Amino acid sequence: MRHDVFIAGYGGQGVLLAGNLLSYAAIHENKNVSFFPAYGVEKRGGAAMCTVVFSDGDTGSPVVGSPSVAIVLNQLSFDKYAAKVKPGGICIVNSTLVEADYSQLPGVELVAVPMNDIALELGDMRMVNMVACGAYAAKSGSLALESLEDALKKALPERNHRLIPANIKAIRAGAAAAMQRNT
Repeated sequence: MRHDVFIAGYGGQGVLLAGNLLSYAAIHENKNVSFFPAYGVEKRGGAAMCTVVFSDGDTGSPVVGSPSVAIVLNQLSFDKYAAKVKPGGICIVNSTLVEADYSQLPGVELVAVPMNDIALELGDMRMVNMVACGAYAAKSGSLALESLEDALKKALPERNHRLIPANIKAIRAGAAAAMQRNT
C-alpha cells in the first residue's frame, strides 16, 4: 500500500519536523520512504512545505501533484494547495488559523482540527506540528500512533528528548480531536 501526504504552513510551525517524524515512523514500520522538504529563504514566517511518500514497495518520486492527504497549517497554504488534494482524499486543516468551507473541496473529506488551540491548552504553541501528526495518523490510518511516539527519539535532537512526553501528549490530543471531527 502506498501513502502520500503533503504538509504546508509557514516557517516556525514545524512543518519539516512533522514530515521528518512521519518519515521515521514509516521507517519504524519497515516501509520505504521518500521525504521532500521545501521552504522559502526567510528564516521564520516564510512558506514551508514537504511531501512524504511511504510504501511497502517502491515509493517512486517524492513529488506529488495531487496528494491523497494534505495537512494545512495556515490560510495561505489552504488557499494555494487544498484544491490539489485528489478526490476521495483527506484535507486536515488547522481550524484555528484556516477558514475553510466544506463546499470548497468537493469529494474531499475536510477535517478541521483547532491545532493552535490544542497546542496552547497543552502549554506550548510549538506542539502544533505534533497535533497535526496525530490527526494525520488517526484519520488516514496509515501509521500507528505508537510508531510516531517511537520515532520521536530519531526525529528530535537529543537535547530535546526531555520534551518527548509532551510531544506524545500532543500527538494523542491531535488524534483524539481528528476522530471527534468526522466531517
